[in-house]
Amino acid sequence: MKKALWIFVSLFLSTVVVASEKSLYEFSWLDKDKEIYVLQNRKFRKDGRFYIGGTGVKTVSGVFIDSYGASLRAGYFFNEDWGFELAYGKNSGSENDTAKGVREQAASVPYFRKIDSYMGGMLMWSPFYSKINTFNKIFYFDWMLGAGLSSINTQDNRNKFVVGSTSQNDLTNENALGGIWSTGFRFYITNSWSLRMDLTGLHYTAEKSRKAGTGPVTKDSQIFSNYDIGLGLNYTF
Repeated sequence: MKKALWIFVSLFLSTVVVASEKSLYEFSWLDKDKEIYVLQNRKFRKDGRFYIGGTGVKTVSGVFIDSYGASLRAGYFFNEDWGFELAYGKNSGSENDTAKGVREQAASVPYFRKIDSYMGGMLMWSPFYSKINTFNKIFYFDWMLGAGLSSINTQDNRNKFVVGSTSQNDLTNENALGGIWSTGFRFYITNSWSLRMDLTGLHYTAEKSRKAGTGPVTKDSQIFSNYDIGLGLNYTF
């Protein structure tokens, strides 16, 4: 039994072929002039290349605010897997129907905090790439993941909860240091242009002011999160 098992393992190992990115396979049932490369062969490369891009975004977090905006991104990949990216985003939003419903039906003021702008840097990791063959055409794309730190400017309506305040219609601006992460796909159109889809998250600690019944105003710190879905274009040099 042991001898048979050893023979089987030896035969199996003798058939193992290590496929690198430069591996080339020839299939006898194809035309001799045709060659097929393994999937590891990349057509579009990031190694040693700079890129810039613009993205339109929609905020998908926040119950009482409908927010839209744009982001600018610029980055550089040290090799095919690792890179660095700088991101700047600017958002604009207003109270939605949910907030208006709270005002009208509950006779209450909905508290909100929104992102006005942010600037951050992320370490990018992109070990995943693929090809899609559809409609007789091959599409190439990379999946990128990033994480880092960001300076975040926020606005909130805490003054609405201060009885007798003369600035109830004014928003309070604050700046916070927080974390930023991103995950997205780059679908290559040409060697320079690519379509980009992203989900970006921002997390930070800030102060929330609210009225505790008829007593004094209390101030609580808590973690806030913001999520943006974006679609745009990148240009690679």
